[in-house]
Amino acid sequence: MHKNVFTGENAAMLLIDHQTGTMSWTHSHDVEEVKKSALSLAKIAVAVDMPLVLTSSMEENIQGPLVPELEEIAPKAFADRIKRAGIVNAMHDPNFAEAVHATGRRKLIVAGITTEVCVVFPVLQLLDEGYEVQVVTDASSSFTKIGDDAALRRMEQAGAVITSTAQIVSELAVDWTTPKGQQLAAVLGLA
Repeated sequence: MHKNVFTGENAAMLLIDHQTGTMSWTHSHDVEEVKKSALSLAKIAVAVDMPLVLTSSMEENIQGPLVPELEEIAPKAFADRIKRAGIVNAMHDPNFAEAVHATGRRKLIVAGITTEVCVVFPVLQLLDEGYEVQVVTDASSSFTKIGDDAALRRMEQAGAVITSTAQIVSELAVDWTTPKGQQLAAVLGLA
């Protein structure tokens, strides 16, 4: 197996700031499609028993709460979410950093709002710390397409793999005819 392949057993999922207010500020992607992809990632993590770390920033302000569907999909991860008080780089929040390290996984799948602020800085730090990181572009969004593209290029140049929700689910499934593959297909409504 190629060293860059992520499986449910060796990876963790980090969903950063998929908040009702923050998502409404983004224009680089269709917000409903970004939300759908983020929710699919949460469903995938739950289906393969992958550690799922959720975080939000300043929920009580205009950024708003995490999208409510995350609570339905992953109630424990939602209850355990790291509520940051305005810290831009989530890895600078000791509670978030501790939650990431506590997964025990060195391969991370990351998506968030916004790509150009809330995703780029923790991803760069995680890469510096020796993690392998895949950034899911269709579950992330930015204020502008230019800003999103710049953030993706910066992360890719630093060593992150840029990917999509369909690539993640296919990579985790390996074979659609296996029980795991069928379970993931069902999660996405493909079975």
